Amino acid sequence: MQSNIATMKNIIFNQKAERDELMARPYQQRQTKHDVDELLANPLIKLITGPRRVGKSVFALLMLQGKNFAYLNFDDSQLLDNWNEDLVMAVLDDVYPGYDYLLLDEIQNLPDWDLWVGKLYRRGKNLIITGSNAKMLSSEMATVLTGRYLQIEMLPFSLDEAMRWNDIDICNPREEQATKAVALVDDYMRNGGYPETIKARNITKSYLSTLFDSILLKDVAKRHKVRNTSDLYNLASYLLANFCNPISANDLASELGLSSVATTKKFCDYLAEPYLFFYLPRFNNKLKLMNKAPRKVYVVDNGFVQSTAFNLSENLGRLLENQVFVELLRRGYEPGNTLFYYRTRNDKEIDFVTRRGTKVEQLIQVCYDVTSAKTRKRELDALVEASEELHCDNLLVITNNQEGQIEWKGLNITSLQIFKFL
Repeated sequence: MQSNIATMKNIIFNQKAERDELMARPYQQRQTKHDVDELLANPLIKLITGPRRVGKSVFALLMLQGKNFAYLNFDDSQLLDNWNEDLVMAVLDDVYPGYDYLLLDEIQNLPDWDLWVGKLYRRGKNLIITGSNAKMLSSEMATVLTGRYLQIEMLPFSLDEAMRWNDIDICNPREEQATKAVALVDDYMRNGGYPETIKARNITKSYLSTLFDSILLKDVAKRHKVRNTSDLYNLASYLLANFCNPISANDLASELGLSSVATTKKFCDYLAEPYLFFYLPRFNNKLKLMNKAPRKVYVVDNGFVQSTAFNLSENLGRLLENQVFVELLRRGYEPGNTLFYYRTRNDKEIDFVTRRGTKVEQLIQVCYDVTSAKTRKRELDALVEASEELHCDNLLVITNNQEGQIEWKGLNITSLQIFKFL
């Protein structure tokens, strides 16, 4: 027993040293709609979710800076291998006497974590939890802890956060920064906003390639005990290559030679769990028809596309569209609930349909360059047609560098440059 106590003490002391070292580093404060003091004062569990390596732990540590809090990191195999909840709680009281808050980092790695968290909550612990698995966290929290938690979703840096890292006010750059600001807008579209890559763009490709593989291995294959990992990797690579395109399980199974449509659907769901891919349904008032239509696939960060070494010159329009999709997520829109794409009766596509309640709120087209008369006509005609069908006259075109008000077939359409939209 004494040796068990000594081992657990050593593990938790090592994690405390790691915590203190992390807190000593300089960080940029993340933008959030939440008031940190109000969050901490609230007795509900604070659940911080999002992809790996976007700064969930850092956000939690900054939130708790100056507070007396205990810390457990469940990405530590030693803690998991020696897990004993009663022993852990006793050692925490010893290492962090009188702590007011308990931070549980990457909690999804602990088997039956939700039952243990429920027990801690009932004992009155003020809990902050981070995790990188959307389905597991949401479904298990909803099952065991309904109404007992607040969810804070984090994504890679927004363009504004990337600009602030470079000391530029995106809304009002100083005159000498104008050229740099334009270059950063383009750089962000191509390389994305993962915090570690913002400060060292030369590592973007290797860093995100390694992270992509790690997510597939740790968060998907290992968790779901996927034996045929080559099929999983092939599917993930195919989705990445076809970001912003419509996909269906039938077509994917046929194209990739996967064992069955059911397995393909299952793998697609697995790849959405760690916030790697998102699937956007086609808007239709009839749920059955909406579920049958192909869904468009998006990736959480444009940098993952860069990391695959595709020819980006062919992908600028899709990179811009993916960037807009992630920004809409950041603003709280939910695919299949308040965010969709649309095809008109004449098969013209609208990139994004946003909805508030039962009413269509806005129709958005994304086009890198609309200077060509043919491209301009195609995009605007689609908006006009969809406007009539969906009874919405709030119409927006997002471009790389053109803006203004456009009168088109009796409708007023707003054109915005991407950096102003963001």
